[in-house]
Amino acid sequence: MQHRPLITSRDNPLVQRLRRLLGEPAAYRREGVICIEGEHLCSAFVQRRGRPKLVVLAESARQRAELRGLVQAGDEVQLLSDRLFEQVSALPSPAGIAFLADLPADHVPRPAEAAVLLDRLQDPGNVGSILRSASALGVRQVWATPGTAALWSPKVLRAGMGAHFGLTLCESVDVSSLAPQTRASVQGSAQTARQAAAPAPWLATSSHADAVLGQVALPEPCVWVMGHEGQGVAEEILRLCALSVRIPQPGGEESLNVAAAAAICLYESARRR
Repeated sequence: MQHRPLITSRDNPLVQRLRRLLGEPAAYRREGVICIEGEHLCSAFVQRRGRPKLVVLAESARQRAELRGLVQAGDEVQLLSDRLFEQVSALPSPAGIAFLADLPADHVPRPAEAAVLLDRLQDPGNVGSILRSASALGVRQVWATPGTAALWSPKVLRAGMGAHFGLTLCESVDVSSLAPQTRASVQGSAQTARQAAAPAPWLATSSHADAVLGQVALPEPCVWVMGHEGQGVAEEILRLCALSVRIPQPGGEESLNVAAAAAICLYESARRR
């Protein structure tokens, strides 16, 4: 493991790169690199993805025993002065450690398998929460249409709590290439599921739907479509869905937060499996 000399200058190229990666939501797309900050996320990366490209460590953090295993996970370690690390950190209380890793290349959608499709979701917290629910409830891929919050941005990474590293994440997907070519019927979903090459049926949620979640048959596998926080699922995507369901809300609220709705729908699919 190679330790590079301590960096103290804010003009250092690595410091400038860290500023971009931690300060600009979509910088990872241009750089081809993601920045993972904090002990929890770095631990999750090591457990699920392996060795990072570079460990970035605050000077004082090298004395912390609890970080020793994470530091040793990298082939190279770069020390930053504490002042510099605090300046580039995206956390209110910097943890003193960050990883640089190549942007994962396993981003090819698998239309025949269970998935979540995010349609123009704007809030990074909602997106990260949905990724976490998908991972916890056994759905291994998440697709996002153009206009959705950047999946590997620092805020989404923090909200995902490590779920990213167990998922296949596909951004700016071409909906027309993934969806069933005709509006599928739920009654025919069992046959569809047996046809490995056929896209899984798509399901959406709507407060105006007649079908009620928990009272209607659900295809397995299926793709749950979650729409924009204010506008819902786009009409052209709704037309591709086999079914729209309503989540019962006996308390009388007009609608649920999209992350809460996704967790309920994914749990119902998992429960039936």
